Amino acid sequence: MGLSAFVLFSSVSGLLGTAGQANYAAANAYLDALAAHRRGQGLAATSLAWGLWDASHGMGATLGDADLARLARSGLLPLATDDGLALLDAAPTAGESLLAVTRLDTPALTSLGDQAPPLLSGFVRKTPERRTATAPDTGHRLLARLAALSPADRDRALLDLVREKVAGVLGHTDPAAIDGDRPLQELGFDSLTAVELRNQLGAESGTRLPTTLVFDHPTPRALAGHLAERLAVDETAPDEAVLAELTRLKAAIETAASDESAHGRITTRLRELLDAADGAAGAAGTEDDLTAATDEELFALVDDFDRTT
Repeated sequence: MGLSAFVLFSSVSGLLGTAGQANYAAANAYLDALAAHRRGQGLAATSLAWGLWDASHGMGATLGDADLARLARSGLLPLATDDGLALLDAAPTAGESLLAVTRLDTPALTSLGDQAPPLLSGFVRKTPERRTATAPDTGHRLLARLAALSPADRDRALLDLVREKVAGVLGHTDPAAIDGDRPLQELGFDSLTAVELRNQLGAESGTRLPTTLVFDHPTPRALAGHLAERLAVDETAPDEAVLAELTRLKAAIETAASDESAHGRITTRLRELLDAADGAAGAAGTEDDLTAATDEELFALVDDFDRTT
């Protein structure tokens, strides 16, 4: 038809793989491919991969606070209507078959580190001192923390972890307000937030969790129980956590104790800790001695006490 412009409205989901929108992303990727195909034939075509518009109508109007917070964490911000219209006017003159049209939050992308979408990795500001933990490293730290806890404390720690992630995904500031036995769907979870929660718990635990995680384990407590089953926790002896902490403190003490006033405060505190350890050991030893004592030894102990008092 000799068109001077052939503009398709696509979505950044086809480029970035927005969680929970596989079918929508595939449909928009088809539009992008159609534009490239037409360009290859010498025909006019431009596919605009739009991000979220800041408007009270359309798809954006159906998003709740939790949805908006999730997009913001991913580095995508709403596009003002005036800016969107200006970009629409400018797009056909760019000479490209595909343009991504969205606002990016580069600090948010930087905070994602290696978890940022690969196509946006160039916007991640890397500094020499910054170290981004990988999922296996994070999972190892979680296992080490759980190993030092009793079974009951371990269950509480996993429930607290799940409640923290649930609160974050839903945009709540107080994880303690999340009822551990209330169904997640009643709390406001849908397919998108379910995927995000699965991804966050998987990254934290260093394990690959099923896509149906939230639906198979519909409450925070059930999720925590499932994590407990998936994580192979090697229980450590009670003293291992303390010894590891003392090893960590050794270098800090050697550095700080070079100051004379700091040396006095540090050694005083260390003596108090040593007295506490001796006192606990003595109490345990006394309890063991009394448990194993004969009747005659107990009566003799009472006689000795009477004579000394």
